[in-house]
Amino acid sequence: MDPQGTSHLAVRLASPPVTAGASIEEVTITVVGIAADGTLASGGARALSEAEVVFGGDRQLALLPTQAGQERVRWPSPLREVLPDLLRRYAGRRLAALASGDPLVSGIGTTLVALLGAERVHILPALSSLALARARLGWAAEESTVVTLVGRDPRLVLRHLAPGQRLLVLSADEHTPDEVARLLVEAGYGASRLTVLGDLGTPHETRSQGTAATWDHPVSRLNIIAVELVGQLTTGWAPGLPDDAFDHDGQLTKRDVRASALARLMPAPGQLLWDVGAGAGSVGIEWLRAHPGCRAVAVEADPERAARIARNADRLGVPLLDVVLGRAPDALADLPAPDAVFVGGGATRPGVLEACLAALSPGGRLVVHAVTVETEAILAQRHADLGGELTRISVEQVAPVGTSTNFRGWTPQRTVTQWSYSR
Repeated sequence: MDPQGTSHLAVRLASPPVTAGASIEEVTITVVGIAADGTLASGGARALSEAEVVFGGDRQLALLPTQAGQERVRWPSPLREVLPDLLRRYAGRRLAALASGDPLVSGIGTTLVALLGAERVHILPALSSLALARARLGWAAEESTVVTLVGRDPRLVLRHLAPGQRLLVLSADEHTPDEVARLLVEAGYGASRLTVLGDLGTPHETRSQGTAATWDHPVSRLNIIAVELVGQLTTGWAPGLPDDAFDHDGQLTKRDVRASALARLMPAPGQLLWDVGAGAGSVGIEWLRAHPGCRAVAVEADPERAARIARNADRLGVPLLDVVLGRAPDALADLPAPDAVFVGGGATRPGVLEACLAALSPGGRLVVHAVTVETEAILAQRHADLGGELTRISVEQVAPVGTSTNFRGWTPQRTVTQWSYSR
């Protein structure tokens, strides 16, 4: 697991000889996978014996034999913020790092590659805890979904709720199974079956089983949770969740027009959405549910609505939604550049559309909704000036006529004018 999951570690910086003007570009490092019983990845023993400095967690470093002249450095916690300066201190020396199992499975290898680039990080993987868990359970890799909660919000598991699905959850610590069980019960998935595998790959492996509703088992700090989901399907992954999936005060982009907007916004892994005038946050939340790599910022001026957006995001398994309390266009000034922008409210405010258009890079998408004739006139002019697609969306639903129980009629929702534009 990622060394960020090991807590209360303090880094020892023992005045290493730092090359004058050393920079992060001079750092190269070999990352050696190590099993729970101390078995090293192929080639790992040689890489470690040649290293002048070895980084790792307390438990990992304790598994290595003493080597004269070699410096051992414990990872700090939190890690990411200080990692560049830490590595820069040791630039020019032969560096190695220990990682549990496969360094690229929720491991330090991923963090180092992101910082240094793949060409300066040599990965030597050992058998991962995920592979061991699948072997113990007889689960095929293509038939299960991996969810990492190492250094992450446990509510991320809620995005994956669907009956019959299998999850392999990488735990942060011995408390994670209790938290996951509680979340499943609250979501109506209390009948889900949990198998917690502890200390995989050691002579002391453990296996605890039960349902989420009855879960009450002490487990090892090093564990993986296998979840077989049992419950009712209430939220899928296609755009257009039911309106009652969101707590709202009426300021909600309704299901059918929301699906239309998301189809044009085109969520994609790694891309960022601005949800401007977010209301209940439904568009930003569904953008995030489209793929775990999606990112979104919801901008909302009303404090109660902003708090409601955060609650909706937590309940629907996307707690990483960034909720910004503020009014556009001023609230947009310091946000990272978006790949797509949705304006559900506030398009008539001076400067809002200008700021959103200016923020789009080539390939960026903008979708704006209007329910008033004043906003519709603005969108019609923008369409005339810039092109794109201008659409009117009318939705009608069947409802009883008056107090009659025998007759039904079509009840129209408020018509929405939608302007979509791609730079």
